[in-house]
Amino acid sequence: MAPGDRAESRAAAPPDPPRDTRPEADDAPAVQGDNAGPAEGNAPRTDPESAALWPADLTVLIGILLGLALPEEVTIGAWWLVPSAETLLLLGLVASSPRRPSQIDRRRRIRIGLVGLVSGINVVVLLLLAERLVQRAGLDGRSLLVGAGALWLIAVLLFAVWFWELDRGGAVARAYQEEDPVDFLFPQMTEPGAAPPGWRPEFLDYLYLSLTNAASFGPGETTPLTRRAKVLMGLQALASLMTMTIVLAYAINNLG
Repeated sequence: MAPGDRAESRAAAPPDPPRDTRPEADDAPAVQGDNAGPAEGNAPRTDPESAALWPADLTVLIGILLGLALPEEVTIGAWWLVPSAETLLLLGLVASSPRRPSQIDRRRRIRIGLVGLVSGINVVVLLLLAERLVQRAGLDGRSLLVGAGALWLIAVLLFAVWFWELDRGGAVARAYQEEDPVDFLFPQMTEPGAAPPGWRPEFLDYLYLSLTNAASFGPGETTPLTRRAKVLMGLQALASLMTMTIVLAYAINNLG
């Protein structure tokens, strides 16, 4: 081929298409950390253990059974009326347990309302107990001490449910990682090496928090961060202090 023909052939050839410099799918950088989305179907990541709701329901049931130990003089109506009503509330708690993110807000409000109603009943019983002590009306020492002890334990159990239900939006929200701001700062969250990576508080941690707050009238190793957490812990401390005052007043009046 003549030199002129080769030049014409090169001139007529179409230009090479631009090269695609984007990386292949296999070469794309991997996204790591908590911001990585789910791998399949955008399904929410769950932690079945942290989403378990039965510990709180069992705790409410134990609180109802402890209510049977209250003296009849401080019960509202017949002795069986309040435990029966609270049992119905417990069934409502179980039925309203949220299992999907779309159910969290509505059913969580129902659960909080039911726990609040049970708590309100026990506050009324505590006030009745204090009134009987002041009036010395038909309440012997043994009944008073048993009633005060039962109320103290019931308060510990119910406030554990309160703490567990309100912290960062509740157990289901924590499991689906759709969390509100942290309400309670546990030591494992701030001390490196104090807990395995990804540690999250479970119901037993909130029960221990409630027990120490009721026994010492203030926070221990766990710090309340939000106003609602501080209000709850303050109310529990006041209820515990009032119960202890009733017992001490009886001891002073009868043993002093």
